[in-house]
This record gives sequence, C-alpha cells and structure tokens, in this order.
Amino acid sequence: MTTLALGPSWLDPDYLLNQFGLWGLLVIVFAESGLLIGFFLPGDSLLFTTGLLITTNKLDTPLWLACVLICLAAILGDQAGYLFGKKVGPSLFNRPDSKLFKQENVVKAHEFFEKYGPKSLVLARFVPIVRTFTPIIAGVSGMRYRSFITFNIIGGVMWGAGVTLLGAWLGNIEFVHKNIEAILILIVLISVVPIAIEFLRARSKSKKAAAEEGAGGPGTPPAQQRGRHAKR
Repeated sequence: MTTLALGPSWLDPDYLLNQFGLWGLLVIVFAESGLLIGFFLPGDSLLFTTGLLITTNKLDTPLWLACVLICLAAILGDQAGYLFGKKVGPSLFNRPDSKLFKQENVVKAHEFFEKYGPKSLVLARFVPIVRTFTPIIAGVSGMRYRSFITFNIIGGVMWGAGVTLLGAWLGNIEFVHKNIEAILILIVLISVVPIAIEFLRARSKSKKAAAEEGAGGPGTPPAQQRGRHAKR
C-alpha cells in the first residue's frame, strides 16, 4: 500500500509507519499538535493509515493501546504548544518568516481562535496547519488553563481515537485498499466540514444581527430607537 501521491516519500504515512513504528507515530502526533515545526506533517492520513494497518494485522499493536497513546500524544502536544505560546507571547507575531515558519499561518490560527473561542481547540484538530498553531495562540491570548485543558482533552480524544478507529473500521473493506489515496484525500476535504458549518452559522448570526439593527431591534442602541420613535 502506497500513498505517494499525497506528497514526498518521506511524508508517506505507510513509509513513516514502516520505518519508525508506533513510537515514531507518537512523536509525529506530538509535534504536529503543538510544535511550530510540525505543521507540515501528515496527521490525519497517518492516523487513518495506522488504524487500517492494525486491523489488517500489518502493524503489531493492539488497537486500544494505539488509540490511548495517540490521544495522550495529541493532548501533551497541545499542552506544550499552550505553554510555549504563554511564554513567548506577542513576540511570536514579530518573528520573521523562514522556510519552516510563515507569519501567515500564525495570523490564520489567531483569527480562527478569535472567531470560535475555546471550541476552536476541538475544531482545529481536524484542520491541517491550523491545529498546530491554535494551542500556541491559546497560550498567547492568555486563555484560562481550566478551559484550555478541558477542550484540549475533548479535541485530542475525538481526533486521535476518532480518525484511528475510522481507519480500523474501514480497514477490512477491499475498496478502501484499492483506493487508499482517494480515501486519504477525502479525509482532508472532510476535515474542513466542521469549519464550513461554523462559518455558515456565524454568517447567519451576523446577517440576523444586522437585520435587527437595521429594523431598530434589540441590536439598535436605545438612543437611536428613541430618535426613530420621535420622528414618527
């Protein structure tokens, strides 16, 4: 099974798992979850492939153990990112661009966090690149640690166990083996669905608020409402 169409051979999930095994997988999950250098790593496809290889007995690790360790690595990775962001603070936004670091990624993650608040830690898990920078931005913004750890655990379990179990569930289907590259690309596309839903909800609320304000509803300041009544 090969997935080279998704990128260079050294980023191919099958190659990574064959070369480094479960422990290499955990290091990658940790790095992609909260270290600046991990944004380019193939998190979703790697977890899916792990589940698939376990259920087809090509990876000698109990599925339950893999899920537990992956969740722990994801949670600890976000924890590291949060502490890094809290320590570095605003200086992160002044860091110059380099081959591995782009200010654009930080800005996108910051806007994402500002838009969705604490639940962004859950949603970002399913969005490549954004999931690497969001816990760092949470630390930069001074997010309450209790809220952070709660959403960090929820997101880590949903992503780490969820994507791995999905791969295991589909692992015995012959169609999946024959079309693994298409399946992995589909996973990346599906990963943006939660964001699209949240975007549409936010857009709907904004339109509703604008309509209420234009009609002199609850969103209109009392002084303006009185002025409108006076004109009548």
